[in-house]
Amino acid sequence: MEKNTLLTMAKEARSKAYAPYSGFAVGAALLCENGRIYCGCNVESASYSPTVCAERVAFFRAIAEGERRFVAIAIAGAKIGEQPIKPCPPCGVCRQVMREFCDGDFAVLLCNGENGYEEHTLDSLLPLGFSL
Repeated sequence: MEKNTLLTMAKEARSKAYAPYSGFAVGAALLCENGRIYCGCNVESASYSPTVCAERVAFFRAIAEGERRFVAIAIAGAKIGEQPIKPCPPCGVCRQVMREFCDGDFAVLLCNGENGYEEHTLDSLLPLGFSL
């Protein structure tokens, strides 16, 4: 799977975001070891705490389908109506969910421009992460 394809899918997933409170739309595309890709978008709630991030939506969709082995995730985020030109790193909760299912070398691609991205490992984003 080409990284640019994964980034494009993350950008497309942004269009489905429900973000009336923050005005910030995020999309994620999660690549499984078997080549399948699951996309997610952020979904907000007026009471805030039930809000869920795009990364967790992608992971939970994949997990609900029986997936357990993941290679990479691409994330694109920006204000609604704007292009994702700056990296949108995953929040701490999403990083911990990634740690539950992924090794430290899991690739996290952060969109930063039309064709650009930053690549990080989960270990670099979550040093000393908790796992059993």
